[in-house]
Amino acid sequence: MAAASGGGPRTTGVRVGPIDLAARVDEALAVQAVAFGLGAEEIEVRRHIVLRHLDHPHARALGALAPGDRLVGFVYGMPNERGHWWSTVVEPYLRATGSAHWLDDSFVVTELHVHPDFQNRGLGRALITTLTDAVPQPRSILSAIDTDSPARGLYRSLGYQDLARQVVFPSAPKPYAVMGAPLPLRRT
Repeated sequence: MAAASGGGPRTTGVRVGPIDLAARVDEALAVQAVAFGLGAEEIEVRRHIVLRHLDHPHARALGALAPGDRLVGFVYGMPNERGHWWSTVVEPYLRATGSAHWLDDSFVVTELHVHPDFQNRGLGRALITTLTDAVPQPRSILSAIDTDSPARGLYRSLGYQDLARQVVFPSAPKPYAVMGAPLPLRRT
């Protein structure tokens, strides 16, 4: 596993590289639970979603591994397809803002999470830039809770812009923003 691109993480001994996310799904979801404040029931639902996503032939996953092979962060995504559930939910919102074309020829960053003990050290940046640097699509899209947060600040610093806001996903307690950026992502 090589050092991370995009400047590298500022965490001694943590390396970013490909992982078998299906084999490490429970570790990844434990990170997501702490980072995102999810309960056991939500984690079980997300487990099935992640495993289904990983069946996509072009899904890619990276992990941030601390000494002892401890997973402290992960990212995964895949080329967008308009028939995917996420696309069908966000498409009307994007159409309303004149941004529906972003659903075509784009790579979706599906999940990006870093354990709180390892946040603000460049790992999220290293994970997302390393992931998107290796894809052939000319742009990337993602969704994030529609609030001013460190995650949205990171995405903006990489060149992501709001394409639609106040996007409501079924059963999600908070609205989301859909963001898009040309690839490669901007470096600071």
